[in-house]
Amino acid sequence: MSVSQLLQQARAKFGQCPVADLRADQPTGETPMDLFLAEEHSENYLSLSAGGDSDRGLLTGMIGGGALITCGGLSVFMLLGGKWYALVLLMGLGIPMFLVPFAWEAFRPLPLPILFNRRTREVYFERDGALYHTPWDQIRAIAGEFMLVGPQMGGMRCASLEVLMHRFGQPQEQVLVSLGLPMGKTLALQKSLWEYLRAYMNNGPWFDKHGEHSEFDTYVKSLLSVRIKRTDWHKYTLEKIRKDKAENHGKNYLSGLDVVMLIGNLLFYPMNWLHEFTYGIAKRRSRKSWPELVQERLRLDGPTSRLIDLEHEQGGMAESS
Repeated sequence: MSVSQLLQQARAKFGQCPVADLRADQPTGETPMDLFLAEEHSENYLSLSAGGDSDRGLLTGMIGGGALITCGGLSVFMLLGGKWYALVLLMGLGIPMFLVPFAWEAFRPLPLPILFNRRTREVYFERDGALYHTPWDQIRAIAGEFMLVGPQMGGMRCASLEVLMHRFGQPQEQVLVSLGLPMGKTLALQKSLWEYLRAYMNNGPWFDKHGEHSEFDTYVKSLLSVRIKRTDWHKYTLEKIRKDKAENHGKNYLSGLDVVMLIGNLLFYPMNWLHEFTYGIAKRRSRKSWPELVQERLRLDGPTSRLIDLEHEQGGMAESS
């Protein structure tokens, strides 16, 4: 199936709904936004979450964090009563309750992200052990809007953004790779994500709200900072309390809800920290799953040749032989 036929089929599934063909050199007029998909935004490459296992580390946080709080509290109570032997028993119970779920979650591979490499100007994607890629300058993407209707949720507007790639070494095998889940998005939002990618690949790594090159990372960092980490929830609660204190001139500013929220944030902090720690370990381990061809091109001193160039070389060598 040709590229045009595949894209025509993709457009057909949207019916009469709005559809946009997107290319690397054609602006959409929208403001660049990452839609909370950017995992890493560096000078050399950008990684977008491919979805799946977003709750990795939650089990470790719940069991390990609960064991830490429970066993820690009981240990203090027992030590105050002079029962030192109980400390060994509690550690023998609490440590396995953390290590077992941690090992299970941290050492299982995560789905690899979608990589945009500025050095080689190409995009990588991995699925079921197969490597897919496309050169950025010839990239083809399609964004379309549609409605999901259900008895419980009513109607929900959705929009997808899909990029055309082909399998390394087998250019006839082509796939449309979705950049994020479509639920709750509009066509304008997906165009904003496309502008974020365009700004990064064409003008980046740092750019302003218009997508133009910038020597500073201010705008990019402002977008990435909107995503609140679980371990920072208490900071936002404290910031709200300080703001209320300033607005009320220090009088009657502390509400019961603020107290409950702050105590809850601190109580769940060990669980949230273990959750994020476990996810971070699993993500770093999964990066090593990329084929060596990709890993070496992500290094600062790695080759700059594109995978499509390697395919052409291999094809030429096969023909000459």
